[in-house]
Amino acid sequence: MKNNSAINSAIVADIKPNINSAISSAIGSAVNSARSQAEKTAQREKLLVLLGPTASGKTDLSIRLAKELGTEIISGDSMLVYKGFDIGTAKPTVEEMSGIRHHMIDILPPDASFNLMDFLQQAKEVITRLNQQGKIPLLAGGTGLYIQSLLEGYELNSQSEDTSYRAYLEKLAEEKGREYVHGMLAKVDPQAAARLHINDFRRIIRALEVHHLGGGQLSQKKSRELVYDCYVAGLTWRRDKLYDRINQRVNIMMSQGLQQEIINLLKSGVAPDVQAMKGIGYKELLPVLAGRDTAYSYDVSGHCENSGLPEFITMQQAVAKIQQNSRHFAKRQLTWYRRMPYIHWYQPELYKDTGMLADNLLWDVQRWIKK
Repeated sequence: MKNNSAINSAIVADIKPNINSAISSAIGSAVNSARSQAEKTAQREKLLVLLGPTASGKTDLSIRLAKELGTEIISGDSMLVYKGFDIGTAKPTVEEMSGIRHHMIDILPPDASFNLMDFLQQAKEVITRLNQQGKIPLLAGGTGLYIQSLLEGYELNSQSEDTSYRAYLEKLAEEKGREYVHGMLAKVDPQAAARLHINDFRRIIRALEVHHLGGGQLSQKKSRELVYDCYVAGLTWRRDKLYDRINQRVNIMMSQGLQQEIINLLKSGVAPDVQAMKGIGYKELLPVLAGRDTAYSYDVSGHCENSGLPEFITMQQAVAKIQQNSRHFAKRQLTWYRRMPYIHWYQPELYKDTGMLADNLLWDVQRWIKK
């Protein structure tokens, strides 16, 4: 027994230093890993994001948050960049902005083009500048492609444009369908075709354009982690509630003078086929104007085909189509957001009012800031 005891003591004495060494090594590795992660986080610029489908209440909530945090808002909506397109885009008014500076709103004339590359370049510049000023920028919008690309570090080839080739592809889509054009992309860039949905037609055309110009494939590099140290909040509603809000918003837009806004744009010289006129709320009303006034009897066949509308329709039909297209758009937005698992979801209908929702969200944001 004594011999066994002595042997056991010797074994323990021999093993103990090794165990202690292993434990120390594991603890040191964990500490170093945590320190490395903390240093990476500290090096990344901060960004607060508020996204959600159309008519979900982003504008009011974002302004409340910006006031409380003493920061500025960056628009993540692809339509708000155009001057004069106000009612149909639900652009916040000067009064609604309440003195909060908004970036990337009213920065382009109606006939200008604006794409993902433009957004990424300008948004990055504003984010860096605000971080240097000690502010945490608030990116608010619903364009999932733009926001996801910014957060996940997509990189796109910067080739020149070929407007004639682009027009050719758009005409081809009208004649043979978007599926045909998507098939063209699949032949020259299978990877891009696989990740681009048929509804993301602008990027399908852009990918073909890049290939046509000799730029090879449309690259899409993504970081293993988000580019920014960010907190991403999303607004979601019960489907029936959201659709009611959308229908009501369209009615409000009409009462605010959406039709007159379009007439004023056309009278000012804005062509009916510019990119901005293809937005929901505008493309559906163009056939109404074409049928009611010979002064606007321009060729609207392209718009009508894209909208699923007859050449001349009634105002009631157009309003119903705007509501329907808006609901479909909201559904596509929510589908896109499912690709972004880092979103923290909030359901406004569970709160008494926007103020209570803002308080709850601010509590979570403050915890994120202090971590």
